[in-house]
This record gives sequence, C-alpha cells and structure tokens, in this order.
Amino acid sequence: MATEKIETINAEIEKTKTEIRQLENRQKQLIQKQKEQERKDRTRRLCQRMGLFESMLPDAVNLSDEQFKSFLEKTIATEHSRRILDGLRARDAKTAANPTHTAQGSGADESGDGGNVGSAAV
Repeated sequence: MATEKIETINAEIEKTKTEIRQLENRQKQLIQKQKEQERKDRTRRLCQRMGLFESMLPDAVNLSDEQFKSFLEKTIATEHSRRILDGLRARDAKTAANPTHTAQGSGADESGDGGNVGSAAV
C-alpha cells in the first residue's frame, strides 16, 4: 500500500515535470514570437519614416551613407531639433495624462519654434 502511494506520487512528480517543460517551451516560443513581431514593427516603422523623409527631400536619395550621416548631424542632431523633439514628447505626455485634451486643440506650441520646424537658424 505504501509503495503504491509512493509510485502515485512519483508519477505525479513526473507529470508535473513534463508540464513544466512544456510550459517553459511555450514561454520560449512566445518570447521568440514577441521578438519577431518587434523586429517587424521596427522594420515597418523605419521604412515608413525613411519613405516620408525621401518624399520630403527627394535629393537625399542620391547621397552616400557618409553624406547622409553628415546631413543628419548638421540638420537634425542640433540643439534646435532637440528642443522640438522634447516639445513633441512633452505634448504627447500631456495628451496621455489628459486624454480629453488633444495636442491640436491646445493652440500652444510647446516646441518653442513658433510652429515652423525648419525656420530657425542654429
């Protein structure tokens, strides 16, 4: 009788170990699926943004990688651009904190550029 109980307990332990392995494998699969989706989302975002960039500045398409990097450093990686970006993030944070208040409805330009993104000299 005691050996039957021990065998039952051992069988239950083995069953539980099998379930744990299955759950660990399922977790790995889900993590892999999540990473794959994040890569797809990033690729889509990069393509959309670069497409927008090229549509606004079609001459930039012919630049070499080094020229393109230099262009970005001289135009986008500036203090003025940083202020605009910070203003956009602050506006998004306010909108997220107060969903009834939209950024468009505020009438305020928090970027500090008067609404003209490319008008100020740096």
